[in-house]
Amino acid sequence: MPTLKKYNLQGEETGTLEAEEKLSEAEVNSQLVKDYIVALRANARQWSASTKTRAEVKHTTKKPHAQKGTGRARQGTRVAPHHKGGGRAFGPRPKFDQHIRLNKKERRAVIRSLIGEKIRNDKVRILENTGMSDPKTKTVAKFFEKTGVSGRVLVLGEGLYAENPNREGATISAPTNQHHTFIKSLRNLPKVEFSLAKNVSGYDVLVAHELVLTEAAYNEVVEWLS
Repeated sequence: MPTLKKYNLQGEETGTLEAEEKLSEAEVNSQLVKDYIVALRANARQWSASTKTRAEVKHTTKKPHAQKGTGRARQGTRVAPHHKGGGRAFGPRPKFDQHIRLNKKERRAVIRSLIGEKIRNDKVRILENTGMSDPKTKTVAKFFEKTGVSGRVLVLGEGLYAENPNREGATISAPTNQHHTFIKSLRNLPKVEFSLAKNVSGYDVLVAHELVLTEAAYNEVVEWLS
């Protein structure tokens, strides 16, 4: 069973953590991963692009020029698509609801599989905690350097969760300043993102090269996905 190395914020190894078997060995069909990502990206679209047709353009109804005698092509209106300021032919229009429903069990299975793949490839680091008295980008940058973390990095922290009044048994993330100083220290580091553990999406995990989780966040992920 894979083990995860634990570090403090100075980049010093402080121990190891045994990876949860249900997480480290999780695998799903590649088609399910694709379907999940396609649905996630499609649901992020606004579908609000809109252009005016010739029937909607406000313009003069006067004929541009005489029908005959000018030697020019006949024109009946200024709102035709080939005129400047005219209506758009075959332009984008607001779509009906294009939302793709995501099955909760499939969603969790995909995220579990993607995190499991990161664990098997030794792309996961455990951070003891994010406690910092003052924001210091240099401290976090040195932590990444000493632990060998590079590329696009996703940092997951533990959060506060309240009961969702609209869905029995479900929780929603509550505002917290717990990681406020640490997040400020990440702002100037390129390609580094921060998220609460239960708010993470499969797309965030997929595009990240490395994962850094606080120990409490890792326990939350195990409880949530197992």
